[in-house]
Amino acid sequence: QVQLVESGGGLVQAGGSLRLSCAASGRTFSTYNMAWFRQASGKEREFVAGIGWRSGRDTLYEDSVKGRFTISRDNAKNTVYLQMNSLKPEDTAVYYCNADPSRRRLANTGGAYWGQGTQVTVSS
Repeated sequence: QVQLVESGGGLVQAGGSLRLSCAASGRTFSTYNMAWFRQASGKEREFVAGIGWRSGRDTLYEDSVKGRFTISRDNAKNTVYLQMNSLKPEDTAVYYCNADPSRRRLANTGGAYWGQGTQVTVSS
């Protein structure tokens, strides 16, 4: 089983920044596609950003966060990050870390493993 633990959420004013972290278990972390999803109150969960396994050369972003959010990974620390800049009130949501160990090509569908989420609230 892959265990995922998110941290770094909080309250920030519009225009501010936060960096989310997701610490993963497993000796084969470098072979996992990793992703961030989010779910706003009353809305469906949506893909935010993804990064491919091994080097993380491949990345995907939901259109509304392109140019504002950056996903990265540190395989030595078994950690994936989401740097969020120029935050907007519509970014308010619970953010979930996701892992896909299948070694498939990176996509926005995610994998089978989820963290418990971290709340991001952007005030206006």
